Amino acid sequence: MEGINELAQTFLGPIVGPDAPDYDMVRKVHNGLIDKRPALIARCRGMADIADAVRFARSHQLEVSVRGGGHNVAGRAVADGRVMIDLSLMKGVHVNPSARIAVVEGGVLWKELNRETQLHGLAVTGGVVGTTGVAGLTLGGGLGWLMPKYGMALDNLVAVNLVLADGSIVRASADQAADLFWAVRGGGGNFGVAGSFEFRLHPVGPMVIGGLVAFPFPEAGRVLRAWRAFTATVPDELMTVAALTTAPDGSGTKIVGIAACHCGKAEDGQAIAAQIKSFGTVAMDAMGPIPYAALNGMLDGGFPAGGSNYWKSTFLPSLSDTAIDTLASAYAKCPAPTSSILFEHFHGAVCRVQVEATAYALRDGGFNSLVIGQWMDPALGEATTAWTRDTFAIVQPFAGARRYVNYLSADEDAKTAADAVYGQNLARLRQLKKKYDPDNFFHLNVNVLPA
Repeated sequence: MEGINELAQTFLGPIVGPDAPDYDMVRKVHNGLIDKRPALIARCRGMADIADAVRFARSHQLEVSVRGGGHNVAGRAVADGRVMIDLSLMKGVHVNPSARIAVVEGGVLWKELNRETQLHGLAVTGGVVGTTGVAGLTLGGGLGWLMPKYGMALDNLVAVNLVLADGSIVRASADQAADLFWAVRGGGGNFGVAGSFEFRLHPVGPMVIGGLVAFPFPEAGRVLRAWRAFTATVPDELMTVAALTTAPDGSGTKIVGIAACHCGKAEDGQAIAAQIKSFGTVAMDAMGPIPYAALNGMLDGGFPAGGSNYWKSTFLPSLSDTAIDTLASAYAKCPAPTSSILFEHFHGAVCRVQVEATAYALRDGGFNSLVIGQWMDPALGEATTAWTRDTFAIVQPFAGARRYVNYLSADEDAKTAADAVYGQNLARLRQLKKKYDPDNFFHLNVNVLPA
């Protein structure tokens, strides 16, 4: 490719082309369904490398995708014939325990961040799966086990260091480029490449009360009704997720599960765990004292790298009896044992932030429903994809107006998706897109068009 030699003179990280022996390994993302072949992979070591990669792509009129952790289910980190700006080698995590601040580079995974912060009994809201990347999750929202107590991951940002579309570097915070700081907290990768983040940390753990309780699938209606009633009065210290899924022993047996994290007093957490176990006939009990870092990796085995994934997500302001029965009946027909339907409870601190305070607009209380079509056997692909779409369709009568951007699949209509994600904040986002990226250079995302 023209100009690579010039780029290589200053670029510190590897520059990987299609002829490189590690090309096929480097271009892979978490979702095995994504099989894209970029023209060039620029594996950045720092902010200067990111800036060089942006300027190189601009000067040669090449489109770019940006990879952080590479976990995003839609596979937007990689695209055919484009330049992939790959941050996965940028693994720095620097914790200041006295100030309760962590500086985190753009290629860090949540399990890596938790490992460093938990040395000091500190944490910040992060993904419920440890292999998720910090960058993508945070820029789109960042739901996790601590969000009822401390808000979304983006609510805990102090600053973000970005490379803009012209190759310049900007620190965005409440005091510097405050309009850009508003936009990147929910605006995804629309405004630049986030090379590092500064998070506010909170005392958490190292032990919490949490884990998973499973009940027989025929009790799904009973258990989910009990859980719904329970969620109406839970404290901010508790995050719970309900799941229609299969037993973790690999048998394929359908179950209904409740996963939880209580980050408050141990005695309060134990009482809550006992209450959860009363929802039905306990088939598996793995809920009790657990290291916070271990809790964040508890679900990792259910989301193996290379598995094929097709997801659909809808936010439910309430969980009616009809919705429960409809989704339980749908899961009974699920063709792939590695597929699930999740219900993530939104309450507490995340819902007390004003919608206009950040670009992220999903501040409602309720239940984020996620239909996870996942399969390991290629023969199940067509049937699982159809089941995911059908299940998404039947839940629409119960849907709210907003949707969670990080779960949107690649086949979403761009305008409809942007409206659903940003709502009343979209007009301001479009004005800021015009200011910071008027040519829409960063568009391989849930795209915000310049005004």
